[in-house]
Amino acid sequence: MHKLALVLTLLVFGSSSLSFAQTRVEAGVFLDYLGISQTNTNNFGVGGRFGYRVHHDVMIEGELAYDYGLNFDEAYRNIANGNIVAIEHTSIGVTHGLFGPKLQPSGGGLRPFVTLKGGFVNFRLSPSLIPYSDVVSAVSGIRTSSLNVAIYPAGGLEAKLGPVGLRFELGDEIYFNNGAHNNLRITFGPILRF
Repeated sequence: MHKLALVLTLLVFGSSSLSFAQTRVEAGVFLDYLGISQTNTNNFGVGGRFGYRVHHDVMIEGELAYDYGLNFDEAYRNIANGNIVAIEHTSIGVTHGLFGPKLQPSGGGLRPFVTLKGGFVNFRLSPSLIPYSDVVSAVSGIRTSSLNVAIYPAGGLEAKLGPVGLRFELGDEIYFNNGAHNNLRITFGPILRF
């Protein structure tokens, strides 16, 4: 029994010195939460990420996530006086893709990281039921320009055991549509290193 424990300990701790040579690539899936500030909705979805280590402590990552459609009440205002003319039940879904570096120490079982990524946020809204030209939607910016440039500063923590790990990330997905809009984003899921 003691010999088995010794062999397992040597494998786990001995392999950590070789982890850089063995973990050039990371791939994972995650659950995604995005709080959209313009619509005041909490969207949930799934995503995937792929990373390649370019330096001992730097990995270049790309990720794509799809957040399911969520219903919210969209207000329409009269252009002339600003009064609310109608409220419509609308559905919004989000697709977002991001790419950039992740800075993280390569050794250890519990590793903090920071990242700064750039990319896009694409909103999918159900068609407007009001075709009148004298009213405007409260979310007209994302109705008229659904594909927006985004930046994403974030940080998090990874726990690993050999080639398998869990990753938790918390950040601010900022998209630009008639100004910057800050949105809380949280991801959590397994990763695989090879």
